[in-house]
Amino acid sequence: MDLKQISSPIQHHLELFEDVFAKSIRSKVVLVDFITNYIIKQKGKRVRPILVLLSAELCGGVNTKTYRGATLVEILHTATLVHDDVVDDADTRRGLASINAVWKNKIAVLMGDYLLSKGLLLSLDNDDVEFLKITSTAVKRMSEGEIHQIQKSRKLDMDEATYLRIIGDKTASLLSTCTEIGAASATADPHIRTLLRDYGENVGLAFQIRDDLLDYVGRKSITGKPTGLDLSEKKLTLPLIHALTKGPKKEGKEILSMIKNGGKKASAKRVLEFVERNGGIEYAEEKARSFSVKAKEQIASFPDTASKEALLSFADFVVERDK
Repeated sequence: MDLKQISSPIQHHLELFEDVFAKSIRSKVVLVDFITNYIIKQKGKRVRPILVLLSAELCGGVNTKTYRGATLVEILHTATLVHDDVVDDADTRRGLASINAVWKNKIAVLMGDYLLSKGLLLSLDNDDVEFLKITSTAVKRMSEGEIHQIQKSRKLDMDEATYLRIIGDKTASLLSTCTEIGAASATADPHIRTLLRDYGENVGLAFQIRDDLLDYVGRKSITGKPTGLDLSEKKLTLPLIHALTKGPKKEGKEILSMIKNGGKKASAKRVLEFVERNGGIEYAEEKARSFSVKAKEQIASFPDTASKEALLSFADFVVERDK
């Protein structure tokens, strides 16, 4: 099942969300409004609004508060992408030139700040204070995760527990925010909110492990970023971390030395062979599946509905996708 099929139970709501999102980031300043229009053109897969809307539908039904929650998380996500492109010196985003490539870094940083402020005001103007608490926790975790990863990339001493903590903070935090906000928009029951938050956390972990795995097993279509193993980033992800614990220690030290020195194509090939030979691919695949199963367990007790089926399918989708 693909994302279009998964989102079918809330397709009408997704279309209404697009209108709320576009209106929420408008500005009376001509250049700012011009850039927000450009951002709208860079429309992604809308994974995060889909999760908000499906979670709300599962927990009582989509309402106007849900649209605001979905808009808040998409604004937050978009702002982090704009800032990430500056940090990474990226030239493109979703097939178009990035904001920093067109308007330079200063404008890009200010636009990211502008988007964050619009998200905050959207919630404050509508007394959605609970949404702000949830998203503030996510922003804190995302920032900590990024900094923690940079620190570990310099030392190249990542273990599995640290890796899981980092991807939990960097990726799973925002997906769990989506599902918790969706639930919070539809019900005041704290138990239901916790179930949906934990569903999102586990789905996020599975999603990121699969993403890291695709660097080793290859991607079948354009993803908006380089495909294949890129040693220049000096990131240790689960397939390699596991292989380093299982493989010969001497060879493991040689592999780490290659990565530390930036590596070339030949080095990347050797790292890939090392990971395959020492069970890194299979282990990461199994770990991703285990988090997908945990996610599905969180919503197993809910009545069988189209939205529940879609969320169960999404948990399968994140570990089966090839892009």
